Amino acid sequence: MFMSQNKLGGSHTTIIGGRTGRKAAEIVAWHPKVKRIIPTVISVKGAAGGKTTAKVLRSDARGNLRLLISSGTSAQELRIITTAGDFSEGESLRRELSEMLSEAMGA
Repeated sequence: MFMSQNKLGGSHTTIIGGRTGRKAAEIVAWHPKVKRIIPTVISVKGAAGGKTTAKVLRSDARGNLRLLISSGTSAQELRIITTAGDFSEGESLRRELSEMLSEAMGA
């Protein structure tokens, strides 16, 4: 079960990548500045890859982020709603989350 179930929302709760994808989302969800994680549609990417990877993408003007999970031929973005108020706070949080993912997943 998703450890921070109350933070997971949207029209569906499917996260690609099996345990690794779930683990990446859980790591992000545990951060106190993350209010909600919203999974978006799963898309097919061109090249087949081997392992599951997760990367926090650049902040928007309001400080919200995106988590890109890629697994095999599938990719999925998860929108991360944060308490950050602007781009610079969002970028600071992005660096923090990226470091947490790197340490926990060995990427």
